[in-house]
Amino acid sequence: MDMSEQITQLSAEGRLLAAAAERAGMDALLPTCPGWRVRDLLRHTGMVHRWATAFVAEGHTEYVGDEGEPDLDTSQLLAWFADGHRRLVATLEAAPRDLACWTFMPAASGSAFWARRQLHETTIHRVDAESALGAPYSRVGTACALDGIDELLTGFHARAKSRVRTEAPRVLRVHAVDADAAWTVRLSAEPPRAVRDDGRESGADCVVSGSAESLYLALWNRLPLSSAALEGDEALARLWTEKSAITW
Repeated sequence: MDMSEQITQLSAEGRLLAAAAERAGMDALLPTCPGWRVRDLLRHTGMVHRWATAFVAEGHTEYVGDEGEPDLDTSQLLAWFADGHRRLVATLEAAPRDLACWTFMPAASGSAFWARRQLHETTIHRVDAESALGAPYSRVGTACALDGIDELLTGFHARAKSRVRTEAPRVLRVHAVDADAAWTVRLSAEPPRAVRDDGRESGADCVVSGSAESLYLALWNRLPLSSAALEGDEALARLWTEKSAITW
């Protein structure tokens, strides 16, 4: 996905999140986020939207903390969330494509980083909001899912914070069968090293395959990884489920 596509999808995902939250109600529990209710999700995601907006709008080149979550509820909370989401989208649309600002993973530019990051932040939390309704999720498009898998494997889990590690070197393969896209993830006592390829490399200890959408949701732990097809050492799939939770 290019940045314009990411921003367009970010706009749509935020509206879907708000609609699901309004339908579910503030007290509804989120099966995908144990212990959270809809209001917790709106407060968190709205805070993150404003935090990201500040980096792009103000061009901060060093870390700046967020402003915290508001003590708002019901219609006021929904309006606050919607306003922050709109300002995020508008800020990214207006930003120079080569903007330099602080990021926490490598990217072509600061604006490119925040467009991508907020797309997937919002998409995953939209799924969380919809989980409160007990109905099928709105679809995650293939291009968005592939982009999110790539960010997760080659971005988040390339960082020293990743806990997905093995004592002896192992290889995990992730194969999106509907897109002829795959990632080879080399596991060791160091942070994982993932590269995207054409899906034909052999020699993996475990292969996880499925549609791009199902893999995206499973790798972000919004679906059981067992919902994908597993071949080889399933202990690596369990390791992912147990150790891959992200804190930014």
